[in-house]
Amino acid sequence: MPIFHRMLQLITILNRCHHFQGFVYQRAGFSGDHKSIEITVRPRKGTRAICSRCQQPAPGYDQLAERRFEFIPFWGFLVFLLYTMRRVDCPRCQAVVVEQVPWCDGKRTLTKAYMLFLAGWARRLSWKETAEAFRTSWEKVFDAVEHVVAYGLEHRRLGQIDAIGVDEIQYAKGHKYLTLVYQIDLGVTRLLWIGKERTIESFQGFFTAMGKEVVSKICFVCSDMWEPYLKLIRLHCSEALHILDRFHIVANMNKALDQVRAEETGRMKREGRAPVLRKSRWLLLKREENLKDEQRFRLRDLLRYNLKSVRAYLLKEAFQQLWEYDSPAWAGKFLDEWCRQTMRSRIEPMKKIARSLRNHRDLILNYFRARKMLSSGVVEGLNNKAKVTMRKSYGFRTYRVLELALYHSLGKLPEPESTHDFF
Repeated sequence: MPIFHRMLQLITILNRCHHFQGFVYQRAGFSGDHKSIEITVRPRKGTRAICSRCQQPAPGYDQLAERRFEFIPFWGFLVFLLYTMRRVDCPRCQAVVVEQVPWCDGKRTLTKAYMLFLAGWARRLSWKETAEAFRTSWEKVFDAVEHVVAYGLEHRRLGQIDAIGVDEIQYAKGHKYLTLVYQIDLGVTRLLWIGKERTIESFQGFFTAMGKEVVSKICFVCSDMWEPYLKLIRLHCSEALHILDRFHIVANMNKALDQVRAEETGRMKREGRAPVLRKSRWLLLKREENLKDEQRFRLRDLLRYNLKSVRAYLLKEAFQQLWEYDSPAWAGKFLDEWCRQTMRSRIEPMKKIARSLRNHRDLILNYFRARKMLSSGVVEGLNNKAKVTMRKSYGFRTYRVLELALYHSLGKLPEPESTHDFF
């Protein structure tokens, strides 16, 4: 009797949190091995089945074998809904098809509530940890995330997109990259689109997916100097203010400085000179305010030498003053003067940076025309979250799985409605 009453209470709970009109929870009990709970569902008398094609009621035809639908675990027990599916003879579709049931999607064996439950935890934990925690398989967690992401992409509203940021991240060995496009409006930051590889063809997919109406209203675009980005942005967003990523500019300058230091270190070693540049890499690459006291003393001693590395370091530090200007005109004058001095420095890696800055002068100054309100700093932050998503699962083996995981974590997609919040 106590077990019978508990099963009645379980049916009462299901009627409160997972009730569907036209269906009745008939009985509940343990399976033969007592490791799971089985709940039998039947259609309410007098109700007609719904055609899975046209979503309209249709006359019955026959019944299929009983199916098991996995529900959210309860008190450590697996829970299954048992239901005998009906077939209908739909006059609209002119075919005999299986009915549509509201707790399941198509031929999936997981209920919608359980898929939403697993997908929610898959956003917090790795997919493997989610599967282990709820005694299910990795494949079922994948199905749950795929269902939620597919629904979200189909029902999301793009609305007004004022600013986007474009960047790429490496997702596998062998220089395999993803092109990621984010919305970086002041009040909204989310992943809009993922493209495989960083090519003109892949980036073109973003503009095709968004449509001309949405793309034509974009006012600001942040990107780095990758030529496919620049070409397509000029083509599709000619009216938008294109802002070059200051973080990539500084990163390229640091690479040039490190190249100068490495070449000079090797030359001094071959000539038998004192290794004054030994272990000086981070002394030169770090911002002065980030150095420790001991590092500051060593840097001060290093700056006494007349070396190319020292001159390149001073040029790099002087360039940081550019970001302190507010006026595009004054910032342009400073940039022109810095490039002029750098071209006279006879330090080829730094001269290469100066030539690149001259070629993209207008795009760099757009940062100031936008009143410093937009930059790719937000994009870099979202890229870090994307990398955390990949690291959390120790790498996904296929592009499709990675695409789903990133949309699920960063897309801020709408989720299917549920009869109850099971968290």
